[in-house]
Amino acid sequence: MLSKLVGINHVALEVDSIDEALEFYGRFFELHLRGVAPGMAFIDMGDQFLALSEGREQGPDHGRHFGLVVDDKAAVRAALEAAEVPIEPGSRLDFRDPWGNRVEIVDYRDIQFTKDPVVLAGMGLELEKSAEALAQLRDKGLL
Repeated sequence: MLSKLVGINHVALEVDSIDEALEFYGRFFELHLRGVAPGMAFIDMGDQFLALSEGREQGPDHGRHFGLVVDDKAAVRAALEAAEVPIEPGSRLDFRDPWGNRVEIVDYRDIQFTKDPVVLAGMGLELEKSAEALAQLRDKGLL
């Protein structure tokens, strides 16, 4: 059984300067920072976010990646292993496509990202959220 794609969790972009990137994006969008750390800024987009990472590099993606939300992370891991696609080291389920794009697989249950129940039903999915994901949604007033 293959896992269904459910949505996108977040996008990370490498930039030369966090301050310049915030100034640039701030000219076009109302920015709400989720947080700032040395060399990083996290721009809130409701229950999703855009991560800006200082240290732009050329070549295959390193820190830059995108997250795909799925209904069954274990099924994706199994399919990747069966196809002998290398999985990046660490606790996440990350891999690179043949062109160097880094992809992170995220389980719907474990993140704030929420599909409307009608949409989930239309996709043939019945998914629940973890206690931690529900707490994050409540803290934002989204539940």
